[in-house]
Amino acid sequence: MAQDAVHHESASKRIWTVFFILSVITIVEVFLGIVKPEFLVDTYLLRMKLLNWIFIVLTVVKAYYIVWAFMHMEHETKGMRRAVVWTAIFLICYLMFILLTEGEYIFDVYHDGYQSWDF
Repeated sequence: MAQDAVHHESASKRIWTVFFILSVITIVEVFLGIVKPEFLVDTYLLRMKLLNWIFIVLTVVKAYYIVWAFMHMEHETKGMRRAVVWTAIFLICYLMFILLTEGEYIFDVYHDGYQSWDF
């Protein structure tokens, strides 16, 4: 009976730790979205604002931590963790690359006047 109480307490502590970490990351994202510091908005990295890169990195970190904690990946074997997490990260990065490349192309087409902004 005493072991159940200890196990419950550690699970409760783990839940609060995860909640705190995810909350801090979310608060940082919301704060940066509201304040939009000028040096992050005016600085470009690979033709995209540094602020956008920070949002992407923080979102991937949150997604990784959610998979790690709530999907119990921390208790799986190393190979299983790598297969699931690295595949997802690769696909997310690939999707971002495709969306950013195509979005930039479409923006350039409309910006350079090849097509009119009818919408």
